[in-house]
Amino acid sequence: MQSPHVLIVEDDPEIRTMVSRFLAKHSCRVTVANDSQSMARSLEAARIDLIILDIMLPGEDGLSICRRLRATSAIPIIMLTAAGDPVARVVGLEMGADDYIAKPFDPHELLARIRAVLRRAAALPAAGQKPPRPMSFAGWRIDPLNRDLRNPHGARVVLTGAEFDLLVAFCQHAQRTLTRDQLLDLTQGRGTEALNRSVDILVSRIRAKIERDPRDPALIKTVRSTGYIFTPLVEVQ
Repeated sequence: MQSPHVLIVEDDPEIRTMVSRFLAKHSCRVTVANDSQSMARSLEAARIDLIILDIMLPGEDGLSICRRLRATSAIPIIMLTAAGDPVARVVGLEMGADDYIAKPFDPHELLARIRAVLRRAAALPAAGQKPPRPMSFAGWRIDPLNRDLRNPHGARVVLTGAEFDLLVAFCQHAQRTLTRDQLLDLTQGRGTEALNRSVDILVSRIRAKIERDPRDPALIKTVRSTGYIFTPLVEVQ
């Protein structure tokens, strides 16, 4: 993606101006908003590729906005959290954020995280690599190339970029026990300081969407003190 359109939702004018100018200098199209209402108008007016969303906003806070967006959209979201507040980071991931960065932050790190999240969302095959083929499991069908998941009835199920990548990793390594570190390597790599807890949060979110009973999962089972195993037989189509 040569010129992604980034929406910055931040009520602090200094941070908003600093980030928007920096991203504009690095080939990003930028739109700014200072609350949920102006954010909604921006989303209606143009196609947005990624949202940078501050948690502390006037009126509706960022966590509530993130949860509401996730009900209808898989647009990538990077949360801005207060320094030294790991609880907010975890809650942000639980609400559906793809990544987080704590204030104060280096704009170069933010740019790197934006690019990483957009790469995961695009999931383009490397040069010379065959495009990934669709897979099926337990009546479900997942298409890694088109970022599409269909339930046994053929209805599309919306996943965030991080959720989709993790489910693809499970399908590609089905019936094998995978540690949390292995899952982080398969989905996010070691270029970011991802919370080990983020894997558990993503698994919980995926279970809520694909399991008949998320409290008694049959597809993604926990392996005590180790990680997870994706139990169904996966067929490549």
